[in-house]
This record gives sequence, structure tokens and C-alpha cells, in this order.
Amino acid sequence: MFVFNGCTTALITPMNSKQKVDYDGLQRLIDFQLSEGVNGLLAVGTTGESPTLNWTEHSKVIEKTREHASEQCFTIAGTGSNSTQEAINGTQHAKDVGITAVLLVDPYYNGPSSMEIRREYIEPIVKQFPDIQIIPYIIPGRTGTQLFPQDLAILHQQYPNVRCVKEATGNIENMILIRQYCGADFEILSGDDDQTYVMMTNHQIKATGAISVVSNIAPRAVTNMIQYVLKGNTEAAAIINHALQPLFNIVTVKTQETTPYGPVTCKARNPLAFKTLMNILGMPSGPCRQPLGKMTRAGIEIILTNARKVYTANPQVLEPIAAHFDVDLNERLYNEKYLEGLMYA
Repeated sequence: MFVFNGCTTALITPMNSKQKVDYDGLQRLIDFQLSEGVNGLLAVGTTGESPTLNWTEHSKVIEKTREHASEQCFTIAGTGSNSTQEAINGTQHAKDVGITAVLLVDPYYNGPSSMEIRREYIEPIVKQFPDIQIIPYIIPGRTGTQLFPQDLAILHQQYPNVRCVKEATGNIENMILIRQYCGADFEILSGDDDQTYVMMTNHQIKATGAISVVSNIAPRAVTNMIQYVLKGNTEAAAIINHALQPLFNIVTVKTQETTPYGPVTCKARNPLAFKTLMNILGMPSGPCRQPLGKMTRAGIEIILTNARKVYTANPQVLEPIAAHFDVDLNERLYNEKYLEGLMYA
């Protein structure tokens, strides 16, 4: 039985200045994650910019992650698509390089019903790859569609390789229904960092871990928080959860910007804010692939304010970055020169 409890990092895909995948930087990020004790790595999830990597790059990042992580932690491959055939092809490649678990995001834009997601997307993949653990990823805010608990339960009942979900609906009632319909042996993983503690400590949900964005920067802290809950020490977990709150606040950064025609809302969505912070901190990151771009000045200030809160109040959260990447965090968080090129003029 494949057990996914613990912290899996939704790995950022670093780029060079020409927006090409930085494979040396990827290896350095993986080394950091392994040194900080994460349980797993997700290669080319949506945080890893799967929509804008071509499938050759996509497959190579998965292969390099699996190769470098080796047996030190498990690797999950993001092989989801809004095309079932593309997802099958990606899953086949993942299997060929030794991957035993894949993440399938709900098909975005073309808007299949929950029944269609089950019958026309997940089932063909589940049937073709019975030895691969299939993890549906439910995030309606980004995909515009949703696999409902009822269809997820049917999949779990019929196929032994569907026994886990990444849940990012933000809807507590939906999570409770998943637990109710899928039973105690089914694993629910948080797909929203700010919901992880609640999902794990709510006895009607009983999540067993997270696929985390924040653990790109704070893998030890996120891992420790999750392990404390799993061991029943919710008080210790709550302290870490509170310390991480400023980082949870910047997974998405929302600002009001001025234009000649009046104010507009600007929402910098994952992974833009975290790649920006990683650049500031001196970690391999680089730019996002277009059409994602840069932060605004107001957005940068939100990132810096929250990162400085963590650095001041709980320096142990960020200290591993300084040690592993040989950087001065105080210098990088307070010197304007490290913001060069990271925001729109």
C-alpha cells in the first residue's frame, strides 16, 4: 500500500533568464528539499508551471526529479491535462522512468461534468495503469470544473489505485463528504497550505498531509507541522502553523492598481509570488513562463512584509535557506538591489 501522509512539496520549476528550464537549479532545489526531510516531491504540478512546459520538458523534469530524489523520498508526477490522451501519454512516460504515482488535475477550460471527469478522464487512465497510484487534484477555482465526492467515491470503490485526493476546493463541507463517502482508508491531502492544519485536525476530515507550495521555501517547518499533527501533538503543530501564516498569505497576492481608466484588481497567482520571493532570497527560481509575468510594486511590498515578519518573529523557518544556499537573508530581504527585474516599472 502506497502511503502519502506527510509533506509533499509541489516543486517549483526554475528557469533561466531566457525562460528555459534550469536543470542545475532544479537539482539544487531537490537537494534542499531532501536535506530538510520532506516525504515526497511533486514534479511538474501546476505550481511547476505544467500549463506552459512542453511535454518534452515536462517529461524531462519528471525524469530528473525521480532520478535525483532516488529512494530518499517518493516522487509524484504531474501528468494531468485537459486532454485525456495527453494525460495518458504523460502517465506512460512517468511509468517508464519508474514513477509509481501521478497527479491528475481536473481538466481545465473545456468544462466536463463530474461524471465526465470520472468516466472520460480518470477511468481510462486508471484502467490502463493499474500499477500506478492515481491522485485526482480538485481545484475548481483554477480549473472551472470539479470532480464531486460522489464520483470520487465510485472511483475509490471500483479501483484499488485510487485511494488519495489532493483537495483544494476550500470547501469544508466538500472535504467532509469525501471522508464520509470514501471511508477511513482513503487519504485526503491538503492542496491549500492555509487549510492544512484545519483539514488535519478536523475529525470529520482527517487529512493525512499536504501537497504544499510553502514547503518550497520552508520544507522543514511544514514537514514538522504535519508530523506533529500525525503524532497527536496539535499544540506544537498550531505554533508552527501560526509561524507560517505570513507565508500562507502570499500564495496568491491581490492588489489594487491604478490605470488611466480607473483602479483595477491585480491578482498575482501561484507560482508567481513564490518564485519572486525565491529570487529575492537567492534560491534557484528565475522568471515564470509567459503569460505569467512580474509582480507590481505593491505586490512586492506585500511579499516583503510577510517574509520579513517570518524572518523577524520565527527566523528558524527561513534559516535553512541561508545555510543551504549560502546567502545573507537580512541583506536580501532589506536591500533594494535584490528586487531588480522582479517587478513592472
